[in-house]
Amino acid sequence: MTRVLAVAAVLLVPVSLAAQQSTPHDSLTAAVQTIDARAHTIDLTYGVGMSLHAVRLRIAPETRITASGAPLQLTALQPGDVVRVAFGSRPGGDVAYTIAVIGKMSPDGAP
Repeated sequence: MTRVLAVAAVLLVPVSLAAQQSTPHDSLTAAVQTIDARAHTIDLTYGVGMSLHAVRLRIAPETRITASGAPLQLTALQPGDVVRVAFGSRPGGDVAYTIAVIGKMSPDGAP
């Protein structure tokens, strides 16, 4: 029985180390609703099927913000910008890892 536990421990340690080293993340394409530079947050709206969803992401110091490959400041983002965001969960909420501006919403709300 002890040998079985030892083998199981040896097999599970690499799996747990890999889980700790990789940062799981998700991505989405969304429209910027609001930017709060003081609180370092961005509110996004995105569609799934026939419904709209909203998400608030924290902006960390290491978050990369770009447009056409060129770096941008958080304050350069505007409501109506269409962005592709990679983000993940951290204690305290979801954090954006990268934000890439890919377009702008038209005045009538169409992309």
